[in-house]
Amino acid sequence: MPIVRVEMWEGRTHAQKAELARVITEAVVTIAHTTPEATIVIFEDIAKSNWASGGTLASDATA
Repeated sequence: MPIVRVEMWEGRTHAQKAELARVITEAVVTIAHTTPEATIVIFEDIAKSNWASGGTLASDATA
């Protein structure tokens, strides 16, 4: 049973997550030779205040 975990900044819509789940599942089924029913996609929304890169919180970074 493949499990794909997607961690990303919060703010994606339900429709965006649904489309991601669909295409990720299709790719896993095609490449790993499994079934859609056996493929699990987990989305974890991370607040920018809980995400740092290069020692700087994303919430503090300037665009």
